[in-house]
Amino acid sequence: MKTNRLFFIDAVRAFAILMMLQGHFIDTLLDPIYRDESNIAYQIWSYFRGITAPTFFTISGLVFLYLLLKAKDKGDDKPRIKKGIYRGLLLIGIGYALRLDIFGWLTGDFSNYILVIDVLQCIGLSLIILIGCYVLFRKQVKLLSFLLFILGCFSFLTEPLYRRLDLSHIPIVFANYMTTTNGSIFTILPWFGFTAFGGFLATIFFSHVHRNRFRLVTVLSFFIFGSLLIEYSSLLLMKLYYWTDIALFKASAYYNYLFTRFGDVLLLLGVFYAAEPFLKGSLIGKIGQKTLSIYVIHFIIIFGTFTGLGLNHFYFKALNPTEAIIGALVFMVVVCFISFYYVKTNAFIYKGVRKMIGRHKD
Repeated sequence: MKTNRLFFIDAVRAFAILMMLQGHFIDTLLDPIYRDESNIAYQIWSYFRGITAPTFFTISGLVFLYLLLKAKDKGDDKPRIKKGIYRGLLLIGIGYALRLDIFGWLTGDFSNYILVIDVLQCIGLSLIILIGCYVLFRKQVKLLSFLLFILGCFSFLTEPLYRRLDLSHIPIVFANYMTTTNGSIFTILPWFGFTAFGGFLATIFFSHVHRNRFRLVTVLSFFIFGSLLIEYSSLLLMKLYYWTDIALFKASAYYNYLFTRFGDVLLLLGVFYAAEPFLKGSLIGKIGQKTLSIYVIHFIIIFGTFTGLGLNHFYFKALNPTEAIIGALVFMVVVCFISFYYVKTNAFIYKGVRKMIGRHKD
C-alpha cells in the first residue's frame, strides 16, 4: 500500500512548540496583577495555551503509530519498534534530567523536585504503551484502531475516578505518574487518552490516505467532529447519564475539559491539513522537526536546569504585559536559533545511548 508523508504534522508540532514557548515564558514571568480573567486578550491567550499539551500528546501518537504502520507495510517494523522504545525511554530520562539541581545538591538541598512528572515523561510512557498495543494487534489494524479509540474514551470518561487519587501508600516515584499531589504537572491518565486518540487517527490515515478526496473528507471531518465535541460533548454525556443512570457520565459532563480539548485539537489539525500544500519545505515545518531540542533549551533557560539560575530566578512574576510579550517573542526566536544552529539533542543522546547499550552487550 502506498502512503504519503504527512507534512502537516510538522507544522502542527511547530505551532504547539511555539505556543508552549510563549506560554511558559509569560505564565512564569508575568506579574499576577495583570492576570485579568475578564480581559478578552488574556482569555484568548489562556485558551490557546490550553491547547498546547493536548496537541503534543495527540500528534505524538499519530506520527509514531503512522510511521510504525508504514514500516509494517514494508515488512520492516522491528527497527521502528526498537526506535520507539528508545524514544520513550529517552523522553522519560530527559524529563527527569531537566529537573536536576546540582547546585542545590552541593548545598545539601535534596528535594523530591527531580521526581516530579512533566510532559516528557508522560509522552515517553504513552509511546511505550502505544507500542504494546501495536505489538498485540499488529496483524489486525481494525482491531488496533478500535482498541485505541476505546482506550481514549475510557481515559477521558474515568477522569473523575482518579482526579483526587490518594497514593500516599506507594513510593512517590510511581505515585507521581498517577497523582498531582506531590507536584507533578502531568499524569499518565488522562493524558494517555490523547495519545491513544492520536494513534486511532494514525490508523485512519494509514488505511485511507491514498484514496481520492481523502484530504477534503478528512478536513471536513476534523471540523465537524471537532465542533461537535466542543459544543455538544457535555450534553451527550448528560444524556448518557439520563439513559443509563451511571453517575460517572454526569461527573464527566460537569468537568468536561478533555473531550472539548480534543475537539480543539481536531480543529487545529483540520486547519493545518487543509493548508498542507503550502507547508512543504516551509520554516514552520522545519521548526516542527526540532521540538525536542527546543523543549530542552527553553526549559534550561527559563527554569535553570542544573544550576537553578534560570529566568524565573531573576524575573519570576515580575514583568508587565508589554515586557512579557516582547520578551516572549525574543525568547522564541533565540531558542529556535540555538536549536537550529548549535544543538542537536536528539542525535547526540541517541548516539550516546546506543554506545552504552553496545558496550553493555560486549
